[in-house]
Amino acid sequence: MTFPQLLSILRARYWVILLTLVIAVAATAAITFNLPRIYRTSTTLLLNYKGTDPVSGQVLPAQLVSGYIATQVDLVGSRGVALKAVDMLGLVDNPVTRQRFRQATNGKGSIREWLADSLQKMVDVAPSRESSMIEITAKGSDPAFTAQAANGIAAAYQQLNLQIKVEPLRQAAKYFTQQTTALRAELEQAQEKMSRYQQEHGLVSADSRLDVETTRLNELSSQLVLAQGQGAEASSRGSQAMGSGGRDSPDVISNVLVQNLKASLAAAEGKFALLSQNLDRNHPQYQAAKAEVDQLRSELNNSISATNAGAANNARIQRQRTGEIRAALTAQTAKVLQLNRARDELSVLAKDVESAQHAYDAAAQRLNQTELEGRSNQSDVSVLSPATVPARPFSPNIPLNMVLSLLFGSMLGLALAVLAELANRRIRTGNDLISVLDAPMLGTIVWQKPARRLAFPHLFLSR
Repeated sequence: MTFPQLLSILRARYWVILLTLVIAVAATAAITFNLPRIYRTSTTLLLNYKGTDPVSGQVLPAQLVSGYIATQVDLVGSRGVALKAVDMLGLVDNPVTRQRFRQATNGKGSIREWLADSLQKMVDVAPSRESSMIEITAKGSDPAFTAQAANGIAAAYQQLNLQIKVEPLRQAAKYFTQQTTALRAELEQAQEKMSRYQQEHGLVSADSRLDVETTRLNELSSQLVLAQGQGAEASSRGSQAMGSGGRDSPDVISNVLVQNLKASLAAAEGKFALLSQNLDRNHPQYQAAKAEVDQLRSELNNSISATNAGAANNARIQRQRTGEIRAALTAQTAKVLQLNRARDELSVLAKDVESAQHAYDAAAQRLNQTELEGRSNQSDVSVLSPATVPARPFSPNIPLNMVLSLLFGSMLGLALAVLAELANRRIRTGNDLISVLDAPMLGTIVWQKPARRLAFPHLFLSR
């Protein structure tokens, strides 16, 4: 079928197209104006996702945010939120809703559950792309109740979200309270054990630098070194004093009395030698000079002996003192070693106390933080734009329906015209004759309407 043939068919059967178009438009208009008016409104929520674990305090990975948004979308559309919205809006006590419930169910079942199902059917929840926003859309025949339902679902979700956030924190606070009590008991037990150990062993601190016994050990070590040096020197002098008569020992040489006696003896011996040349041994002056020399020699020998004996006694005393200091050092060393062993045990106990203190402080800090967050009444959900009462219905869309009816009616009319032509085929053009009879066309007769005759033709002819 060519386009001229199609145009000829449409011209011939235009009444089919017009009738179909009128019927489609009329039917659409009748249905559209008889349909109930549906109103739509929406509430936009913003989720401030923190993602902190209530027990460990760790921040959850950002990869879980998408799953969190999907979970919140499911939570908004859940039955629990719908039931809470029914309670918050007070729909159970509303006479209108109770009457609708009786009409719909004949009073059977729970009105609260029926209202929750109705709210779930009215509400549609959709998240925004690549954002933390959720849009709650409500549709209904009552514009005021539609806005009330959308805002009620949003408020119920806020409360339920806060309850979901706060309830684990309260449970965690109970857990941390128990743990804090147990850790406090362990800390007190460790402190008591360390104090009792300090009292039993007489320890003030685990730091050895503050210990008196260690200081005394260091002093004894210094004294022993000094005594050993002095003892070695005294032993050397004693050995020299005991050998070769002891006259060349340092103590004898440095003794002033011995040196004075030597000088007096030398003077007396000189005097005696002079008198012995001039006087006889029986002379009184000779006897007196000899007696003086003998007395001075005796005093010198006694002084040398006494000096050497003092050096020997000093060496013996130094050896004895060195032995006493060494014994005291040995005893002090054993005592300090014992104290060090006790101090090591005290260090272990101190570390136990420190560990218990750190654990208690950490638990107490987490307890305070968890209790503070558990008493919070601020939800992570914020209402950006609450639902308002729609001024005009969302459905039915009269202009759109009429335009669609025109298009559909026109297309249907064209189809019916073509089908009617196919069912009763007629020859309308020369091409139809050629294609149907397969015969040559000699000519065409053009039919035109006859010309309109004039009432007074002679008037026009005279002119």
